[in-house]
Amino acid sequence: MTVDAKVLATNLISAVPFARTVGIEITDVRVDGDDISATATLPDEERLHNHVAGPHAGAIFTLGETASGAVVMAAFGEHLALGTPLAVRCDIAYRKLAAGPVQAVARLGRPVSEVLAELAAGERPEFPVTIEVTRADGAVTTEMTVVWTIRPHR
Repeated sequence: MTVDAKVLATNLISAVPFARTVGIEITDVRVDGDDISATATLPDEERLHNHVAGPHAGAIFTLGETASGAVVMAAFGEHLALGTPLAVRCDIAYRKLAAGPVQAVARLGRPVSEVLAELAAGERPEFPVTIEVTRADGAVTTEMTVVWTIRPHR
């Protein structure tokens, strides 16, 4: 599968106005078989800060969820005729204080073929996307897992 990272990033940010509002940029999308990842960044802007002058937890969540959405589109974008991707639930752990610009790297947690097989069988598959958010110094500030589904068109 070939994915044009620039087109995917432009289309996703265009389709999700809130991500655009907080200034998220998708800077990389990689597809190597079932190893699918995306990187997104959040700028260091005062309007996004919390009470300790770092990015607000909601902005960090949005960054991670957006990166996970880029992974979903890279993995399943060519199959949108079959169903609509939706985030189902999220687990998030804030590990260290975030400060400055932050970056999220998201990775698909199940083989694409398994998810598509469940969808073809009429099921509503669920699959995890794991995310690490890091500061500029490389420290992991946040760990997330967003569980997605593809709701079949019926």
